Amino acid sequence: MADFVRVASTAEVPEGGMKKVMLGGQQVLLANVKGKFYAIGNVCTHVGGPLDKGRLDSHEVECPLHGSRFDVTTGQVKRGPAARPEPVYEVKVEGSEVKLRPKT
Repeated sequence: MADFVRVASTAEVPEGGMKKVMLGGQQVLLANVKGKFYAIGNVCTHVGGPLDKGRLDSHEVECPLHGSRFDVTTGQVKRGPAARPEPVYEVKVEGSEVKLRPKT
């Protein structure tokens, strides 16, 4: 199983905020929902929009291109036109460091 990799500090993603980070060449969206960190793919599965440029509403992120919505806690599509979910990453917070690894 892959090791966790540091991608950000907790201070870089305030509550209600999002940040694009890289993990093994993949763009990942890191979101802070009520003090808990979640990570899903950052590239919209519809036509590749940058989710980090969208809007976070509670635990759903909206793609800025066509309005697809994804649950940042599960990666599931909440509103189309996207039909495929986003990949989900395991998150571990150690002190002030946020670490990720692909979910198996």
